[in-house]
Amino acid sequence: MKFAQLLSSSILASWAVPPSPPLSLSQPVHACKHHYVDAGSANACEKTSFTFLRQELPVRLANIMKEIDFLPDKLLGTPSLQLLHSWYAQSLMEIVDFLEKDPEDKNVLRKFTETLINVRNRHNNVVPTMAQGVIEYKEAFDVDPVTNQNVQYFLDRFYTSRISTRMLMNQHSLIFDGSTNPAHPKHIGSIDPSCDVVEVIKDAYESAKMLCDQYYLTSPEVEIQQVNSKEPSQPIHIVYVPSHLYHILFELFKNAMRATVETHESSLTLPPIKVRVSLGSEDLTIKMSDRGGGVPLRKIEQLFSYMYTTAPSPVIENARNAPLAGFGYGLPISRLYARYFQGDLQLYSMESYGTSAVIYMKALSSESVERLPVFNKSALRHYQTSIEADDWSIPSRDPKKLGKYEFSV
Repeated sequence: MKFAQLLSSSILASWAVPPSPPLSLSQPVHACKHHYVDAGSANACEKTSFTFLRQELPVRLANIMKEIDFLPDKLLGTPSLQLLHSWYAQSLMEIVDFLEKDPEDKNVLRKFTETLINVRNRHNNVVPTMAQGVIEYKEAFDVDPVTNQNVQYFLDRFYTSRISTRMLMNQHSLIFDGSTNPAHPKHIGSIDPSCDVVEVIKDAYESAKMLCDQYYLTSPEVEIQQVNSKEPSQPIHIVYVPSHLYHILFELFKNAMRATVETHESSLTLPPIKVRVSLGSEDLTIKMSDRGGGVPLRKIEQLFSYMYTTAPSPVIENARNAPLAGFGYGLPISRLYARYFQGDLQLYSMESYGTSAVIYMKALSSESVERLPVFNKSALRHYQTSIEADDWSIPSRDPKKLGKYEFSV
């Protein structure tokens, strides 16, 4: 069954419109920084957030719901995709139900926050569920290059949409659920206005090290160096979402540790993972370098493919013992987190030596603006195109037996 058929076509049509202008870290409209500064404006902030989210969240959900229908029917028919269908349809209707509610009613505001928390929790397993659906599809049917291209394009947009909706729901629920986070009293929801980048790096390293020690009984050390061009004697602090940065770094550390240990399993010592952090006028750049043997150039892009992984599919017997490698979604989703606020994640590898991963982030919060998928005719064309003949020469797999100098010009 097509996704749109689960809901009235008129409902989806009315909501599948371009979203509001994307938000920036320096302008979290729904979060309302004044909630922390001026207690008297707390109610006004929550009403503003409620009014904004009850319109914006259905738009973002409906856009991705319309787009999912362009996936292959056989993929949509998998049990995992059918389960995702039901989650998104239910969540959309629960939020739309608040459209006519009075923002002046405190009970309405409380129930809205509770609803957002329920929706967020319902969608906790969206990534592994979608990954399982892709596995089910791959195992049952041959995946041609065109389908692979379309699924890759869709999943980048689908997971970016999920990052954005969770960001909105987290901001509202963290601020207005009536509780505080004693560990991070200065956070604005999930945003840290003075994020200590090196501390996040150390946290991600320690978490990955614990997993690596558990699986391999050893792990490489880390060397961290930072260069602050703005204030050379000060640690590097920026406005950012620590959980996003942690996610990216944790995945990169897991990959670097696994490669390092397996490449040097017969060595007495392991070469360290080197991390360099540099803050400039436009970019904050984090470079993580390992000596894990690297990969050939032709495999770099495969590492960002949802259809490819260098590790076997995970068999999780104990939920607390997360595997060091899994569905192969770590790198592609980490790149989406980096790109969400106009940054990037790139890999540079030297085969038989090691790999460097470079994270780019905006130094200025005003430049850290959401990068959102928009469902329009341009997006539609990506699902309708087929792979055409290459307009550059490619090596033949069955080269003609020509003499060394028999080519004519």
